[in-house]
Amino acid sequence: MVHRNARLTPAGRSILVQRVLDGRPVAHVAKEMGVSRTCAHRWCRRYLEHGWAGMEDRSSRQRSCPHATAEAKVEEVLAAGVKHREGPVELAER
Repeated sequence: MVHRNARLTPAGRSILVQRVLDGRPVAHVAKEMGVSRTCAHRWCRRYLEHGWAGMEDRSSRQRSCPHATAEAKVEEVLAAGVKHREGPVELAER
């Protein structure tokens, strides 16, 4: 699924990269495609790093959450809720 505000679809990104690979200046190709030079360089870099698969949309979901509650603690709280048949307020008091 393409982001609704995206200027380029995966096919358009591939065209952009192919034109740059053919030797045309990034700035000229960016202007033709209606995107900034920064955006064009970003897609070219993603192509170099990931190949044609890099032209696809990626999830914007964060990949990690360093301050997340540890999995062991989550399981402990859930088990306590089942064992004592209590809700979040009562478990918090424990």
